[in-house]
Amino acid sequence: MDNLNNDKVFMLTDDVIKVTKMNHIIEIQHMEKTNRKAHIKKLDKDTYVELATGEIKEFQHSENRQQNYNSLRQTFKKIRYLINNNFDGKANELHVTLTYKENMTDTKRLYADFKRFMTRLKRKYQGTTTIDYICVVEPQERGAWHCHVLLRFNDLKKVYLSNNLVRELWEQGKIVSTKSLKDVDNIGAYLSAYLSDVELTDKDKIKALEGSDVLLTKQVDGKEKKFVKGGRLHMYPPGMNLYRKSKGIIEPQREEMKLKNIKKIVGSAQPHYQKSYHIQSEDFENTITFIQYNLKRK
Repeated sequence: MDNLNNDKVFMLTDDVIKVTKMNHIIEIQHMEKTNRKAHIKKLDKDTYVELATGEIKEFQHSENRQQNYNSLRQTFKKIRYLINNNFDGKANELHVTLTYKENMTDTKRLYADFKRFMTRLKRKYQGTTTIDYICVVEPQERGAWHCHVLLRFNDLKKVYLSNNLVRELWEQGKIVSTKSLKDVDNIGAYLSAYLSDVELTDKDKIKALEGSDVLLTKQVDGKEKKFVKGGRLHMYPPGMNLYRKSKGIIEPQREEMKLKNIKKIVGSAQPHYQKSYHIQSEDFENTITFIQYNLKRK
């Protein structure tokens, strides 16, 4: 593989990269500067010690997750990794959306209701198959919550759930949705379209934002839609667990190698996404590059 050098990415063939394998999705990450030594040690949730000086300091906790965007972004990244490593569009996988008939704003109830739903669903298939899941919650501007659930029926080759059956098992509202994932070749990106960004439907606002970094175009359910980047972040309360997963959901494999060896994994596939981020804070500066390959795309 030749050196990568364009307006977004610059890497040399001997640069060390971190490779994450997630079924047919392969992502490589490169940091221009690598520091493998920890500078601080956490003492508790509020304090840490600087190892170089021995000085004890307090963490600056954010008032909301919008202020702590990096933490939220890392959570979404982990969710995408888990999804792409465990779901790849087989006929025994489904995407189920669970909503409430009322404006339900209680997050504790949300997960309690979801737990009951999974208990009923597993009982329905008891003796037939085990079921693994990833459940991700989505907030609405009005404060309401609903769940996006990816289901994998491990011992079946294909599965069908009617909306009527899901509605019966959910017991919380009239609006539910059950979709196949067979035509989605990047399920992590597909689901993340609901998480951090807000769909923009106002044509005048779309026109005003054309060319702006905050306006994104995404393919959702086969349709091209416009989204406001990060428009949903302020809706997540601090400290909330954004997702749940079953025990059968496993972390992806990650390994380090030189850039020139990536062809052994991706073959002749070309990157479908690549971007570099420059980070600067006080005396720290670095450039992080991400490149993603989708082996289902020719």
